[in-house]
Amino acid sequence: QVQLVESGGGLVQAGGSLRLSCAASGRNFRINAMGWYRQAPGKQRELVAVTSGGSTNIADSVKGRFTISRDNAKNTVDLQMNSLKPEDTAVYYCYAEALRLLLRSIGDYWGQGTQVTVSS
Repeated sequence: QVQLVESGGGLVQAGGSLRLSCAASGRNFRINAMGWYRQAPGKQRELVAVTSGGSTNIADSVKGRFTISRDNAKNTVDLQMNSLKPEDTAVYYCYAEALRLLLRSIGDYWGQGTQVTVSS
């Protein structure tokens, strides 16, 4: 089993910055992909940015404003969010796709979510 623990988030004015961090822990796993999704009230959960291997998939709505960084050795991923807009308000979830070494299967894991609120 893989546990994801998030930190960061909070309330910020439009134009401000926040940094989210996530750390994966557990035993006998290897992270394939890791990143962030978000879910605004009344909307579906959407990808923000996910990194896998040497590639990154990032939503058009945050390109140029958000930066994802991952430390493979520490199994951590950060999301630096700059120039925040009210429409960025959502619960942000850390995500990981992990290979369970003993079971030889792949699983999807989610953090508990952290609220980001951007005031206008």
